Amino acid sequence: MKIAFIIFNDITWLDLVGIYDPITRLKHMGFINDLEWDICSYTNSVADHYGLSVNPTKIKTSLEAYDVIIVPGGYGTRTLVHDEGFINWLRTAEKSSYRISICTGSLLLGAAGFLQGKKATTHFSEYENLKPYCAQVSKERIVEDGNAITAGAVTSSIDLGLYLCNKWAGAEAAATIRARMDYKG
Repeated sequence: MKIAFIIFNDITWLDLVGIYDPITRLKHMGFINDLEWDICSYTNSVADHYGLSVNPTKIKTSLEAYDVIIVPGGYGTRTLVHDEGFINWLRTAEKSSYRISICTGSLLLGAAGFLQGKKATTHFSEYENLKPYCAQVSKERIVEDGNAITAGAVTSSIDLGLYLCNKWAGAEAAATIRARMDYKG
């Protein structure tokens, strides 16, 4: 399984790190040995709203080779929904098995057309902005509808990471990873 973690300027890092930690443990703890991932961006460097920066491992590389894309949220999503180049880049993931978002990352999945006809969620303050992109906005913490999986506000990223551990490697793997993280949520 090959995952693209999407990063962009004005990202909320906890959206990314909250899901990244449990997912990458699937490989490091021996639950999915063929798991691979890249940190993918449309720009050469990425910083959050406060200046913390991360360098991507792949820049403007087509997302067509990835089984999964994971799109976090952050202030930058509000501008990127109107960035034709970025949205067209996301659309290169049209054949991926799963399109996953945390918080306002669902706005980006929606702008790319990946939530059409689907139920989805986002940050509680952005429900109205999500409505044009999907069939139904849900207030649930995690929503799975076909190949789209969306999660609510920032701390839901940890819950979503463990949800995916369970989905892809089973309940025992998820429980072991949860215990190793000492996550009580």
